[in-house]
Amino acid sequence: MAEKSRAIVIEKDKAVFWLDENGCWHNETGKFRHPKIIQHFHACIKRDRQGYYLGQKNGKITEKVYFPYEDQALFVFNVIFQNDVTLVLNTKKQVKLKPRKLFIKNDCLYMNMGEEIIKFAEQGLMKIARLLEEENDRLFIRVKKRRYQIPAIDDVSASS
Repeated sequence: MAEKSRAIVIEKDKAVFWLDENGCWHNETGKFRHPKIIQHFHACIKRDRQGYYLGQKNGKITEKVYFPYEDQALFVFNVIFQNDVTLVLNTKKQVKLKPRKLFIKNDCLYMNMGEEIIKFAEQGLMKIARLLEEENDRLFIRVKKRRYQIPAIDDVSASS
């Protein structure tokens, strides 16, 4: 008889780790330090109707751990400059920069991707900084010889 697959689900309030506002993983003993564990956690981020979770398959068992995050679960960690500007997320997913979807909130840069919002982590912000221009307390981004103003929205506390 074939073994049935089953799911193990840990709700967000039971998770023993979380993602801080800068895209760093923590547990009760502090910030994660081991690069391979950090990369593995980021690569396992997935999303469903209940929210963001770390997911993996272990044989016939599907594991989902919903985790808390302080600001966003998706971060820009790197930027690739080629024909298009490509953002590399903490999950390793690559998305094209959409200048009209950028915005500033609480002095941080974000991009709206429809149902998801990604935040520029420090390393991503440093990479894209060469495209940013400031004029009269307003921020712009220059892409393919076009200049786009980046709107600032009201400071709103958004946490998970």
